[in-house]
Amino acid sequence: MESVEAVIWWAGIGLLGCSCLSIRGKGSLGIPLPIAQDGLTLQVEKGGSLSRTLRSLQGEGIIQWPQILLAYAYWEGTTEIHSGEYLVPFGSNARDLIARLNRGEVTRYRITLLEGWTFRQALRQIRSGERIVQSEEGSNVSAAARALGLKEDEVEGWIFPDTYVYRSGTTDIELLRQAYDRMQKVLDEEWQSKGDDLPYKSPYEALIMASIIEKETGQPSERSEIAGVFVRRLNKGMRLQTDPTVIYGLGEDFDGNLTRTHLRQATPYNTYVINGLPPTPIALPGRAAIRAALNPKPGKSLYFVGKGDGSHHFSATLTEHNRAVREYQLKRRADYRSSPAKGKN
Repeated sequence: MESVEAVIWWAGIGLLGCSCLSIRGKGSLGIPLPIAQDGLTLQVEKGGSLSRTLRSLQGEGIIQWPQILLAYAYWEGTTEIHSGEYLVPFGSNARDLIARLNRGEVTRYRITLLEGWTFRQALRQIRSGERIVQSEEGSNVSAAARALGLKEDEVEGWIFPDTYVYRSGTTDIELLRQAYDRMQKVLDEEWQSKGDDLPYKSPYEALIMASIIEKETGQPSERSEIAGVFVRRLNKGMRLQTDPTVIYGLGEDFDGNLTRTHLRQATPYNTYVINGLPPTPIALPGRAAIRAALNPKPGKSLYFVGKGDGSHHFSATLTEHNRAVREYQLKRRADYRSSPAKGKN
């Protein structure tokens, strides 16, 4: 019985459409709708239909004769629409509107996670994204880690820094999981083309190294050279002695002024004190840093020191390094990001 009624209903729509389109509708389909200069924001809920959407727009005074538009869509085969948020531009006509709904041209938002951020910073950025739905799972680092199937103390570094595109209604955990999956994919891809004689027992150790490289330099051309220094030091059994790991280990206790006392303070991340790599990454490394960690530049340098302009001077011997320290560091008192420490090996 219902199917018969449906046939009768659609037949009625068809007859109405044919008559109306021929009389007044067809020409009006190309007339711009009364939309403001900044466009019309339209929300189609899940399970929403074209007929319901058109009736809603009629109630807002955007369209007239929704039956005519529905008949037009029926004959065009464009009655199926997609849920989501739409921005209908100023100047759009009824044909444009129906086509946009049928193609699912929903509004897309963007959010950027930066290289060198911590997991906590990335989570905060995601939750602040426009039209992001904040969930209980994403309310703090511990809950977010559990949602990803990780422990809180192993989640650092597992979010790939990039610009992500999402739809209105996306949850913080959905976007976080996308960034987590992306990091796993990138790490696996780069691991397949790794160099020889590396000190890493697993891709995770390469991720740790990449995070240190990411924090040590903002100069793209230096990444592989810095990686080479660290790899050679590990292979020789030397400590990494790199400031960013110390700073990460201090956590909220770090006030921006790194002191000699800090360098001697025992934490799991203080590479002036511990041997080998820290237990986890210290930041979100980008693909370039991961690639550098897995393909370090060959050479003999075992030390580097900041010049004060963002670049570094590399040295093969401690004597040469100490000379560079005097040249580049003792001439200035500004904060710097150091290499393995003066006088240590």
